[in-house]
Amino acid sequence: MAERGNENEGEDESETEPESGDERELSGVGATPLSGVGFATWYRPDADPDLPEKGGGDDYDPEAERERFENARDRAREEIETERERARERVGESEAEVFDAHVQFLADPQIEDGVLEEIESGYGAERAVQRAFEGPIEQFEGMDGRTAERADDLRDVRDRLLRSLLGRERVDLGDLPEGSVLLAERLTPSDTAQLDPEAVRGFATATGGRTSHAAIFARSLSLPAVVGVGDALTEIEESAEVAIDGEGERVLVSPSAETSERMTRSEAVEIRPEPVMTADGEAIEVAANVGRPAEINGAVERGADGIGLYRTEFLFLGRETPPDEGEQVEVYTEALDAFPEGQVVVRTLDVGGDKAIPYLGLPDEENPFLGERGIRRSLDPDSELFCTQLRALCRAAGEGAGELCVMIPLVASVEEFERATERFEGVLRDLDEEGTAYDRPAFGLMIETPAAAAMAPALAERADFLSIGTNDLTQYTMAADRGNERVAGLHDPHYPAVLRAIRRTVEGAAGTDAWVGMCGEMAGDPDLTELLVGLGIEELSASAVTIPDVKSAVERTNSERAGDLAEQALAAETKAEVIDLIDAGGGVTRRP
Repeated sequence: MAERGNENEGEDESETEPESGDERELSGVGATPLSGVGFATWYRPDADPDLPEKGGGDDYDPEAERERFENARDRAREEIETERERARERVGESEAEVFDAHVQFLADPQIEDGVLEEIESGYGAERAVQRAFEGPIEQFEGMDGRTAERADDLRDVRDRLLRSLLGRERVDLGDLPEGSVLLAERLTPSDTAQLDPEAVRGFATATGGRTSHAAIFARSLSLPAVVGVGDALTEIEESAEVAIDGEGERVLVSPSAETSERMTRSEAVEIRPEPVMTADGEAIEVAANVGRPAEINGAVERGADGIGLYRTEFLFLGRETPPDEGEQVEVYTEALDAFPEGQVVVRTLDVGGDKAIPYLGLPDEENPFLGERGIRRSLDPDSELFCTQLRALCRAAGEGAGELCVMIPLVASVEEFERATERFEGVLRDLDEEGTAYDRPAFGLMIETPAAAAMAPALAERADFLSIGTNDLTQYTMAADRGNERVAGLHDPHYPAVLRAIRRTVEGAAGTDAWVGMCGEMAGDPDLTELLVGLGIEELSASAVTIPDVKSAVERTNSERAGDLAEQALAAETKAEVIDLIDAGGGVTRRP
C-alpha cells in the first residue's frame, strides 16, 4: 500500500540540506517535460497475494467458484465504468478510452476460458484468475514497444478481480500527502488516473515507457514523471527528498539546495507565449488539444497559440438530454475569449465507434469503428443536433474574441463534406432570416481516413482548412483498431504508409487557400517536429503539457534540412528505417 513516513521525520529531513556530494542521479524515460521536488511516498500494492495452489479437498465446489468469479467480474465491470467517467472528467475523453479496453479484457474468451479451466481443475477463483492472466501478461511483455506496455492493462484488470474476490479495498492514491513524489514499480491506468496534481509533485516508476498509459495520463494531468528507471528506484527510502526531472529524464535523490531551487515545476521549461518560427523564419502555429473547459487555462499557461482541437463530446456525455443552443454558445465563447489573438478549432460532435451516448440510441454494430460514427451520424440520425451545434458555433463566432474554425470529423468522401457544407450554408441563411447576430467561421474537416487523404485536392478546394487526425489516420491506414491491444504495435505513425498519407494531404492542399494542420499524439512529440515541418504541416496541436517542448523544437528546426529528412523518410520502406532517420537527425530519442 501507499506509505508515508512520520511527518515530523519528514520535516527534520527537509531542514537538513544535503551536501551536493550526496546527490544521486538515476536515469529513466521522461514522460513529461516538467520537474518537481518532494518527499518519496512508496506505493506497494499487494498485487500478488499468497494464494493456495489447489482448492479445499472433498468440499471443493467448482460451481460456487465459477459463481464467485462471475460476480467479481460484474463488480469489476461496474468499477471500470465508474472510473472511466471519473477519468474522462479529469484527464479527457481520449485518455479515458483505455478503460474501454479493460472492459474488453474482462470479456476476452481466452481469459474467461482460462479461468474456468483452472477452476475445473481444482483451483479456487482467486488462484484461477491469477493463473489465467499469467500467460497473456507474459505474451504482451515479450513483444516490442507499445504492445509490451499493454501488459499493465492486463495487470490492472487482474488486480481488480483479485481485490473483489479477496474483499480488499484499493489504496486511494487521490489522497496522498501534499508534496508527495509517488514511487512505484509500475502504475496502472486506474492508479494514475487517481492522482491529484495539486498534491503530488510527480512520480517515478521502475518500469514503463513514454507511450505507456501512465505516461500519457501524466501528460494530461501535467505531472512531472520519469518512467523505466529500473531496479535502482527501489533503493530510494521512504520520505527521502526526491527531484523528478522529466526534461532531463532523470530522478535525483537527496538533491542539493541549488538543484531543488532550480527544479520547481514553474521553472521546468521555458514558456513561449508568443508564436514561434523555425530557425530560418517559417511560422508554425503550436496549439492545444482540449477535451473540456477546465483544460483551457492550462493551455494558455503553457503558451498555446490557440486550440487546434476542441473536442465537444464532454457537452453531450454524462447527461440525459443534449445541451441546448444557449449552453453551447456560452462554452464556445469562453474558449474564444481565452485566445483573443488566436484561433479555436472546434470539432463537431464525434460519436459512434468507441464513444457512446445513451440517449442517442446508437446502434449495436459488429465493427463500430467502420460503422455509423462522426459525420455519418451528424448528416442523418443526429442531423437536428448537428444543425443546433452549427447555429451555436456561428453565434459564438460573433460573440467571442478569437477566430473560430468549425471542423467536421471522419469525412471519407467529397459528397459527405458537400452535404455538411450545405447544412452549414442553410444554418447561415436561417440566422440571416431571423436577424440573429453571428459571424461566419472557417469551415474545414479532419483527414482521418485514407480515402480523405486520397481526395485531399478536391476537399481542399471546398474547405478552409484540413487537419490531420493522426490517431484515426494511423488506425485506418494500418487496418489496426487503436483499442485492440493485440495489434497495438501496428498503431504507430512512424510507418511509411502513414507518412505518405500525410504528404498526400499536404500536396493536395498546395495551390489552394486551405491550410493544413495536425492534431494527435504525433503532433506533440518534439522528436517528430522536424519531420512534420519537413512534410509541410503548418499547425501542430497537442496536449498542453508538450507545447513548450514543441515550440522549442520548432525554433531549432531548419526548414531546408527538415525537407531533406522528410524526403528520406518518405522513401523508407520500414518503420525501423524511419525511426533511425529521425534519431540520426539529432532528436532526443524517447521511444522504447
